Amino acid sequence: MGRFFTWLLVGIVRLWQIGPSAILPPTCRYQPSCSAYAITALRRYGPLKGGWLAIKRIARCQPWGGHGPDPVP
Repeated sequence: MGRFFTWLLVGIVRLWQIGPSAILPPTCRYQPSCSAYAITALRRYGPLKGGWLAIKRIARCQPWGGHGPDPVP
């Protein structure tokens, strides 16, 4: 069941990458981008921990947050 949810969440992120993200100007503060980070975290840790890591990363992506390299742990 966990693989299904991982597949579903990765699919949602991929839709973001080929949809709105492709139209909007690039504004990523971190490397890799938040969507690439989310896909890696989901594939490595599954839907719960990977989803939590992705949410934490997106929450850090704001003007007062950091920048630069931030790989998935």
